[in-house]
Amino acid sequence: MPPPADIVKVAIEWPGANAQLIEMDQKRPLSSIIREVCDGWSLSGSEQFALRYADGPQLYITEQSRGDIKNGTILRLAISPARAARQLLERIQSHGIDARLEALKELAKLSADPTFATEFINMEGIGTLARLVESGTHFGEMLAFTLTAFLELMDHGIVSWDLISLSFIKQIAGYVNQPMVDVSILQRSLAILESMVLNSHSLYHRVAQEITVGQLIGHLQVSNQEIQTYAIALINALFLKAPEDRRQEMASTLAQKHLRSIILNHVIRGNRPIKAEMAHQLYVLQVLTFNLLEERMMTKMDPNDQAQRDIIFELRRIAFDGENDPTGTEKRKAMYTKDYKMLGFTNHVNPAMDFTQTPPGMLALDNMLYLAKVHQDTYIRIVLENSSREDKHECPFGRCAIELTRMLCEILQVGELPNEGCNDYHPMFFTHDRAWEEFFCVCIQLLNKTWKEMRATAEDFNKVMQVVREQITRALAMKPSSLDQLKNKLRGLNYSEILRLRQSERMSQDDFQSPPIIELRERIQPEILELIKQQRLNRLCEGSCFRKLGNRRRQEKFWFCRLSLNHKVLHYGDLDESPQGEVPFELLSDKIPVSDIKSVVTGKDCPHMKEKSALKQNKEVLELAFSVLYDPDETLNFVAPNKYEYCIWTDGLCALLGREMGSDLTRSDLDTLISMEMKLRLLDLENITIPEAPPPVPKEPSSYNFTYNYS
Repeated sequence: MPPPADIVKVAIEWPGANAQLIEMDQKRPLSSIIREVCDGWSLSGSEQFALRYADGPQLYITEQSRGDIKNGTILRLAISPARAARQLLERIQSHGIDARLEALKELAKLSADPTFATEFINMEGIGTLARLVESGTHFGEMLAFTLTAFLELMDHGIVSWDLISLSFIKQIAGYVNQPMVDVSILQRSLAILESMVLNSHSLYHRVAQEITVGQLIGHLQVSNQEIQTYAIALINALFLKAPEDRRQEMASTLAQKHLRSIILNHVIRGNRPIKAEMAHQLYVLQVLTFNLLEERMMTKMDPNDQAQRDIIFELRRIAFDGENDPTGTEKRKAMYTKDYKMLGFTNHVNPAMDFTQTPPGMLALDNMLYLAKVHQDTYIRIVLENSSREDKHECPFGRCAIELTRMLCEILQVGELPNEGCNDYHPMFFTHDRAWEEFFCVCIQLLNKTWKEMRATAEDFNKVMQVVREQITRALAMKPSSLDQLKNKLRGLNYSEILRLRQSERMSQDDFQSPPIIELRERIQPEILELIKQQRLNRLCEGSCFRKLGNRRRQEKFWFCRLSLNHKVLHYGDLDESPQGEVPFELLSDKIPVSDIKSVVTGKDCPHMKEKSALKQNKEVLELAFSVLYDPDETLNFVAPNKYEYCIWTDGLCALLGREMGSDLTRSDLDTLISMEMKLRLLDLENITIPEAPPPVPKEPSSYNFTYNYS
C-alpha cells in the first residue's frame, strides 16, 4: 500500500552523528518535527535550529517551501537563519582578520538564501556591509566576498536600492575606474553599478556622474570575457535608462571613443568564442543603437518646412544635375514634376507628401540622401537606369526606398525593447560606423536587381517586396560577418534561387497529392511519428541545461533536467556553472515521478509567466516558457535557451504523457521525413526490373463459334 500523500521519507544529518531516517508528516508544524529531530540527538533549544537541504544550494526549509521536499531527500539540521545571521554579523565586526574573512566567505554563500537574507537584512546587515566598503580598508578576497554578499542580498528585492549612499557609490565607482584592480572585485563592482542603474532612477544620475565611458571602454580591451561582458552590460544599462535627450549625446561619445571598433576587434573577433551572456549583451547594444533611429522613423515630414524640402531638391540635383534649371517659374515647375516622377515618387507634384506616413517617416529620406551623397554613382545609376525605360518595367526608386526602409525597421525591430534571453546579434553591424545606412544601400541595390530579374511592373510592387524581404531575412539568418559577406549571400539568393527554395520547401505539400500517394503518406505517418517520439524522449534522457529566470547578473545560475532511462522519473538540480555534456543522475538531487505529472502548459499559462507578463521585454521569454504541473498542485518551471530546445522538451513531455506532439519542429520534421521516405520508396519502385514477357503461345482453334447479335 503506497504511503499517504502527506508523508515524505527523508534522511536528516548532523555532524558527528548517524543520520536519522524519518517519515515527515507535511501536516505537522515544522517546529514540531525539528523538536523531534533534536530530541533524537539529545539537543536542547530546538527553536535555535532549522532544516536545510544537504545538497545543491543548501537552502533553508520554511513552512512555505516545505512542499518542495521529495521522497529520498537528504536534509541537514543546522542553526536557525536568525542565529546564523546574528553570529555572522558579530564575526564580521570582530577584530580578527582571519575570523572576519571566514565569516564574509560564509556570508557570501548564505546570502543567496532568501530566508537567511531576510533575517540578516532585518539586523541592519546591509548597512554594516556598506560601511565596510565605504571605509576603504578591505582589499583582495575580503572585499570580493563583501561585495558578493552585498549584491546577493540586494538581489532579493527586500530593500530599495534608493537607500544606497553617495559615498558607497563613489567607492564602487572607484574600483571600476582604477587602472589595476582584482578581477573578482571589478566583476562585482560592475554588476553592482548595473543593478543600481536598472533599479533606481535617482541612482542612474549618480552613477552616470561617477563612471566615465572611457574607463568602461578600457575594460573591453582586456582578454577576460567576463569583465568585457560586465562592462558592456553596464554601458547598456546606462544607455537604456538615459533620458531621451541624452541618448544621442551618449551615442556620439561612444562613437568618439571608438566603442564599435573596440568591440569588433577585442570581443567579436577575439580569440575566445562568444558565450551566451556576451551574445545577449551584444544583441541588447545592437537593439539600443538601432532604437536611436526611432525618433526619425516616427517623424512626419512637414511639407511647409523649407529645410526638409531642400533635401528633396538635393536628391533631384544630384540625379539630374539641376544647375541648368530653366528660369521661368512654370517651366521649372513642369521640369520638377517630370524629374520627381523619374525619381519614383508617388506624388509627382509635391513629393514631400510621400514622407508623411510613419513609420518610416523622415528616416526613409535620410537613407536616400545618404545613398545619393556617399554612393553617388550607385544612386545616379539606379535612378537614370529606370527613368530612361519606357516598357513599364521601371523600378520606382522613391517608392521602393520608402517601403524598403519600413521593411528594414520591421525586420530589425526598430523601436522595440530588447528581449530577455535573446542572443540574436549580427556581427556585420559592428563593422561600420554607419551600419544602418550601409545596410540600406546594399538592400536598395538588391531590390533594383530583383525587380529586373522578375521583369516587374508597378502592379507587381508588393510581390517584389515580398521576395526582397525573403532574400534579406534568409541572408541575415546566415549571420554574415561583414557587409561584403552580406552582399555575397544576397548574390546567391537571386530570384531564381528563391523560386527554387520555395519549390523545394513546398514539395511535400504540392508534389504528392494523387490518391495513391496520399494513401502511402497516411500509411507511413504513424511509424515516422514513432521515430520522432523516440528521438524526443532520447533527448530528454540526455537532458538540457536551463538558466535561472530573472538572473540579470553574469554570475550564471543554472539548473539541469533529464529523464531517467526507463522514462519513469524526471531528475533535476542546480548547477554552479553551465555543464559540458551530460550531468550524472547522482548530481541531480530532485526528482518528479512521471506518474505524478498532470499536464504541461506553455507561454502565458505558465505560473512563472503570469507574474512577468507585464514586462514588455519578456515577450521572447514568454515564447520559450513551459511548466510541468504535478501532484499535489506543484510546478516545475522552465525557460528554454532557444526555440529548438523548447520544441524538443514540450514535444518530449507530451509524448511522455501520451499526448499529441504539436510543435512547429515536429510538423517540420514529420513533413521532411515523410517526404524523404516516400521518395525512397518511389525510387525503389522505379528501380524494379520488370522481366520481359515470354512470347505468346499459339492457341488451338476454338471448336465453338459464337455469333453476336447486335440488333
